[in-house]
Amino acid sequence: MKLSALRNVAALRTTAVALTAALSVAVIAAGGAASAEPEKPSAVSSVVKDGRTWHLKVYSAAMKKDITIDVQRPVDESKPAPNFYMLNGLDAGEGSASWAAQTNALDFLADKQVNVIQPIGGRGSYYTDWKQEDPRLGLNKWTTFFTQELPPLLDATLNSTGLNALAGLSTSGTSVLQLAEAKPGLFKSVAAYSGCAQIADPMGKQAVKFSVETWAGGKTANMYGADNDPAWTENDPVVNAEKLRGTNLYISSGSGMPTNADVAYYLNGSPGPMGVVNLGLGIGIEAATNACSQNLKAKLDSLGIPATYQFTPMGTHYWPYWEQALHESWPLLAQGMGI
Repeated sequence: MKLSALRNVAALRTTAVALTAALSVAVIAAGGAASAEPEKPSAVSSVVKDGRTWHLKVYSAAMKKDITIDVQRPVDESKPAPNFYMLNGLDAGEGSASWAAQTNALDFLADKQVNVIQPIGGRGSYYTDWKQEDPRLGLNKWTTFFTQELPPLLDATLNSTGLNALAGLSTSGTSVLQLAEAKPGLFKSVAAYSGCAQIADPMGKQAVKFSVETWAGGKTANMYGADNDPAWTENDPVVNAEKLRGTNLYISSGSGMPTNADVAYYLNGSPGPMGVVNLGLGIGIEAATNACSQNLKAKLDSLGIPATYQFTPMGTHYWPYWEQALHESWPLLAQGMGI
């Protein structure tokens, strides 16, 4: 056989071997994909009933874990009721800084035909979708959870009417506006108490960094990226205020000026220098949220979007003011839920 013919045969053999190897890899890969476990869907994992309080575990496919949701059922459980989401602040209900522990809000709502939805978890997350997992604060996809995963599961489990309202304080006063903008129409009424709506400008970024990094130990780079990342603007409630059109809005804040009762609260709660530090924080944070809220008002006014505002001449950043704001905003919240 000629040398050229031998070379052709060798080339054909090499090609055949390569094709066989490639097909083998493809078959193995296909077999692996076929045998892989399907992704677990979002679902209510368990319900523990304790009188009118139901303790739910809700699996979030986005966060790949169970989320605790406490629900105070309506005064008449035999009839459908709307869902009122009450978000806690930076502590996210994981400690004692919660609506349930610090106020009588649940007693106030006990005679009302409403499911009171109390999520527990998400400390330091701002209840938003983070770009990537954080070594300290974990995987956070709260926008997805609250706007896509949770509502239909609650409607089915609680026999809800499908109408929702939302309230939040401090950092979650920012979150509730972001959630309303993320899915317009899902929450008919939204109340933000002492929240800082602007996050994309230098002052807003510093407020977020103070909460997430200084207090909670996370990294905002994992949240919205570097300071020049467009995600900051995309999640800024003031920049995106047009998306709030059609939502019943209640915005409240104090001036930061303390009353005698405020001073006594901080100094008696933490005797010594720490009490003075806490008083200073209560004054400074509320003054900042007041400025943010005034800026939100200016933006909404420029767009012709109506809202109810409660800007008090006195008041610092703590629970009695938020409980009072809940009472004052309740008619607006109830209107959105059809009750």
